[in-house]
Formats: sequence, structure tokens, C-alpha cells
Amino acid sequence: MMRRDRASAMLGMVVELDEPGHAVVSMTVREDMLNGFAITHGGLVFALADTAFALACNEDERVTVAGGADITFLKSTTAGQKLTATAARRVVNGRNGLYDIAVTDETGDAVAEVRGRSIVTNRV
Repeated sequence: MMRRDRASAMLGMVVELDEPGHAVVSMTVREDMLNGFAITHGGLVFALADTAFALACNEDERVTVAGGADITFLKSTTAGQKLTATAARRVVNGRNGLYDIAVTDETGDAVAEVRGRSIVTNRV
């Protein structure tokens, strides 16, 4: 999946860990990732979390996508900081899954928390 993920590659994301139900992805914030307040754009924090979520929920040959997600922003960051998203499966029931994704900065401080809901598609 990541070999074809041009968006994550463009953002400089690095897969640190990819195991069934668990993934860790990092990204260094660049100047062009800042919003008008000179802090990391929230959409890019979410994109990092979403990539870790996608890796964690795609455990086999079935294509699994996000059915929804909620994010809570806890701390702002800026250029030069390294963000890390850690995704963990909470439960899978049939075609539906629930995942928690924590985004932290290089000091380990919480930047955002995401709750993702996955659904297995009929795509292969």
C-alpha cells in the first residue's frame, strides 16, 4: 500500500513499524506545512495519523478504509519538529474496526488523539 501512497511520500512520512493492528509513522514538519499562524496545519497532523491508521487496519489482502474518524488537537507544533503517529487496533468485529491513534512530538508530548473507524471493502 505505501509503495503507491504518493501523498504520504510527498509529505516525507517514514514508516517506523508496520504490524497487523499496529503501526508507527513519523514526519518532520517543514516550513511549507505551516498555517497562517506559523503552526503545523491541522490537516497535516491528521494526514500523519490517517497514514498510521491505514497501515494498522490493512492487515491482509482485503482493502480496508476509514469509515470515519475524530481528532482532538492537544498541542501545536512548528517547523523542524518531528511528529510520530502510533496506531493501535482496539477491536475488529466483522467488517468494522476501531483504532486509536496517538500523535506525539519529539519530546513525547501529546499533539493529537484520533479515534478511527475502519470498514473492510469488497475491493482487492
